[in-house]
Amino acid sequence: MTSLSQNQSLDILAIAAHRDDVEQTCGGTLLKAAQRGQRTGILDLTRGEMGTRGTAEDREREANDAANILSVCWRRALDIPDGRVENTWENRVKVAAVIRETRPRVVILPYWKGRHPDHYTASTLGYEACFLAGLAKLGTSGQGLGASTGNHEISALSPHRPFKIIYATIYYDIRPTFVVDISEQFEAKFASILAYKSQFSDQEAGKDLFPAHEDIRARVDSMARFYGMLGGVTHGEPFLQKEVGLVEDLLAIPVKSI
Repeated sequence: MTSLSQNQSLDILAIAAHRDDVEQTCGGTLLKAAQRGQRTGILDLTRGEMGTRGTAEDREREANDAANILSVCWRRALDIPDGRVENTWENRVKVAAVIRETRPRVVILPYWKGRHPDHYTASTLGYEACFLAGLAKLGTSGQGLGASTGNHEISALSPHRPFKIIYATIYYDIRPTFVVDISEQFEAKFASILAYKSQFSDQEAGKDLFPAHEDIRARVDSMARFYGMLGGVTHGEPFLQKEVGLVEDLLAIPVKSI
């Protein structure tokens, strides 16, 4: 799951701080894209070694199980310290190398505000890495030399910038720009979350931080139903884009006004 065939690229790459973030914020959207034949990938910046529950090894197994449920064709975790995601030059180059290797057309990042510092730092780090990945001289003039994706040195990878960067907003209370209908993908999205048994099973560790197992479905379902309601569907995932949207046909704009 960690390599692409020669001359292949990803259509969509979701970048997040921790294993299980993507499943919660945009798992249904990734599955929907995969069902359309699009190549999807997940880059986890950390390995989860600082989590209250489970170990990094537990999280790796669970992440692979979740990726299979979501039909993701590529997934990798970087070695950025969990709980210490920092927007440094070194980390930007690490992510830029992955952008060059996977060459996604769309990148999904976490929203740039939130409770967890790793989440909002991952947003800025990811955006700046996308910009950096497009600089032709990165890796040719001593800038970024030695950075590796695990398969390639960055100096051997051609410059690339995604066409579109969007932000998954479910971790922060802000009105989204648009919602993706995941009504048909909701059950699989929920299953991908429950694949993280070390995180979402009843246990003493972290019981004041994590919802009880019996409450998890209610929480995930209610959030998806709320955002689905905004888009006039049963279940939805919210996103924000910085750009103004472009409309060609007023009669084709979805979502009823009144």
